[in-house]
Amino acid sequence: MKENPEQYKKLIIVLSIVIPIAVAALFGIKIRGYDLSFLPPMYASINGLTAILLTASYISIKNGKRSRHEFLNKTCLVLSGLFLVMYILYHITSEATPFGGEGYVKYVYYFILITHITLSVTVIPLVLFTFSRALAGNFERHKRLAKFTFPLWLYVAVTGVIVYLMISPYYK
Repeated sequence: MKENPEQYKKLIIVLSIVIPIAVAALFGIKIRGYDLSFLPPMYASINGLTAILLTASYISIKNGKRSRHEFLNKTCLVLSGLFLVMYILYHITSEATPFGGEGYVKYVYYFILITHITLSVTVIPLVLFTFSRALAGNFERHKRLAKFTFPLWLYVAVTGVIVYLMISPYYK
């Protein structure tokens, strides 16, 4: 029996609102006494791995490997959850790192950062709705939404790595 994606609609909407608000609110909380400076390269690596696995998932479905595609996407969801936990832990225990670049590179950095943050919020409901449609076996609707979800999720994963590489020289 297939799942009904509509039963998850309210949960997806709630998560899509609560996650970004909670992350933003947690930036106001600082817990002292923990050195979690090892986390940024870890969660940047998770972003990189997510980008690789998303690409492999896309190739898998194009080659008719549905079970591999499903496994890779579930793995990407788990990785995104791990990223979120590590990101929150780092930012509630560490001061913000200002970007030290100057000139045009500063504008490039902020453009990438702003689009990364904006799309990371936008992609939450897209990923969850796309996933719920696949779970329900509604592959036509899944495929139509995945055409938007995949490139945005991939952009967020890749730009997460780029943001880390650009700011990492300024970490204390």
